Amino acid sequence: MDPHITEWLNLTVRWMHMIFGIAWIGASFYFVWLENHLDRSNPREGLSGDLWAIHGGGIYHLEKYKLAPPKMPEQLHWFKWEAYATWLSGIALLTIVFYLNADLYLVAPGSDLSPAAAVAIGIGSLIVGWFVYDFLCESPLGKKPALLGLVLFALLVGAAWALSQVFSGRGAFIHVGAIIGTMMVGNVFRVIMPGQRALVGAIEANREPDPVLPAKALLRSRHNNYLTLPVLFIMISNHFPSTYGSAMNWAILAGIAVLSVLVRHYFNTRHEGQKWAWTLPAAALGMIVLAFVTRPNTAPQVPATAHNDSHAQAASAVSFDTVFNVIQERCTTCHSATPTSPAFAAAPGGVIMDEPAQIQQLAGRIHAQAVATNIMPLGNITNMTQEERDLIGAWVAAGAPAK
Repeated sequence: MDPHITEWLNLTVRWMHMIFGIAWIGASFYFVWLENHLDRSNPREGLSGDLWAIHGGGIYHLEKYKLAPPKMPEQLHWFKWEAYATWLSGIALLTIVFYLNADLYLVAPGSDLSPAAAVAIGIGSLIVGWFVYDFLCESPLGKKPALLGLVLFALLVGAAWALSQVFSGRGAFIHVGAIIGTMMVGNVFRVIMPGQRALVGAIEANREPDPVLPAKALLRSRHNNYLTLPVLFIMISNHFPSTYGSAMNWAILAGIAVLSVLVRHYFNTRHEGQKWAWTLPAAALGMIVLAFVTRPNTAPQVPATAHNDSHAQAASAVSFDTVFNVIQERCTTCHSATPTSPAFAAAPGGVIMDEPAQIQQLAGRIHAQAVATNIMPLGNITNMTQEERDLIGAWVAAGAPAK
C-alpha cells in the first residue's frame, strides 16, 4: 500500500479510536462517580437514592430507582456503542500498524519468527485471553472477587512476559492492551448488556428479575473500571522507549498497572473518606522508583575497534564523521526529509537526520533509542551492528562533538 495512504489511514483510525475511547471511558467513569455519590439518606418511595448537580450553567436532579419506575419510559438510553466502536477501531488500528507491518513493529529484531506466525500468535492471544478470563469469572472463583483479581493480574503479567519473549517491546505491550480491551468489550457484549436486557424484559413482563445476572454484570463492570487506566497507559507507552524497550518491560508494565489500579481505587472510594488517600503518594513514589530502575547505563560500551584503549581514549577517538556515516547508512532510510523506505512517506515523528547539526541536536534521543534500548532502527531492518551502537554511545559520552 502507498505509504502516504497508509499514514492517513493510520491517522484517521487512530483519531476515531481516541474519540470512541474517550466517550466510553467518560461514560464509565461518570456512572461510577454517580453511583458512589447518590444521597441514600432519605430517598422517596421506589428510589435507592438521588443526586443534585450543577454543570454548564444548568442544575440537574438525577434519581436511581431500586428496580424501575412505575411505567417504563418510551426512550431508554443504552450505553454500548461507545465500547463496540472503541474495540473495532482498536482492532483496525492494530491491523494497520502491527499486522500489515509485522516485520517492522511486531517481530523482535533478530527473531526467526515469520510475520505471518507473529500475526497468528497475536490474534490467538486475544481469543485465548477472552476465553480464559470468561471461564475464571464464571467459575467458583467469580464469587471471590479479591482472589479472582489477583489471579487475573498474575495471568496478565504472565502474558506480558510470554509476549515479550516473542514480540518486540511495542508488540508485546500493544497485545497486552488488546487482550485487556477484548476482555472489557466482551464484558459489555456478553454479560453487561444481556443482563440489562433481561432486567428490562422482566420488568416489562411483570416478572421477578433474576438476581444472578445483575451480580455478574456488576463484577464485570468493576473489572472494566479498574482496567481502564492500565489500558490508557499502554495506549501512550509507544512514546516512552524506556518502558517497552527495557529488558524488563513486562515487569515495568506490571508495576505501572498496579500503580494505575491504586489511583483508580482512590477515586472510586473517595466518597467514603480519606482512608485510601495514601494510594496517591504511593503511586507517585512508585513512578519515581520505576524511573530510577529503568535509567539507562550512563557508561556506554567501549567500541570493539578500540577495546584495548582506556574508556576515555576510546570515547574521544570516535570521530563525528564515523558516527555520521553510520547514521546515514542505518537511520536516514526513514529519518530523512526524503525517506527511501517504502514504509514511510515522511520521516517518522518528524525526526530528520540529514545534516550534522540535526544529528548533534538529537544526540540524546539517538542514544536513548539506538544504544540504551536498541529499539531503533525499527525491526533493525538496516542491520545496525552492536559495534555501531557502541560507537554512537561512546560519541555521546564524549559530549557529541562535531569533530
